Amino acid sequence: MKTLFSVAAIGFLAFASVASAATGFVEIKSPYGAKETMSRLEQVVRQRGLHVFARIDHAAGAAKIGKSLRPTALLIFGNPHGGTPFMQCAQTVGIDLPLKALVWEDAASHVWIGYNDPASIARRHGVAQCPAVKGLQKVLADVAAATVAR
Repeated sequence: MKTLFSVAAIGFLAFASVASAATGFVEIKSPYGAKETMSRLEQVVRQRGLHVFARIDHAAGAAKIGKSLRPTALLIFGNPHGGTPFMQCAQTVGIDLPLKALVWEDAASHVWIGYNDPASIARRHGVAQCPAVKGLQKVLADVAAATVAR
């Protein structure tokens, strides 16, 4: 069963393929190319006052060793206002923070943005009822929706 995590997500339902509770990974189809999707993602993250820690181009890394990989890039970002309350529920959550979003192009040339659902992270660390989860879910859903908006 697929579920949405935020009312804000409704605006981009046509592009969403939201993860099941079993995987804990949320995927949203982007109408933009991989490079533009990642640039938009980074811009939206910064506009929301979040800090960008790193932007990792996995395809460029593959090219350095003579391998090919369709466009695949990771953005690592966050803010102590969101992460600290989550880690106060369980310090081990820190292994999954800062937040991350992956942008990739699949074999059919569709571009996706994906991220780990904070509820899944909370369950993994034994703090399913952590009050910080809903806020982080909303932030991620809103960032993803703004990234893929036309």
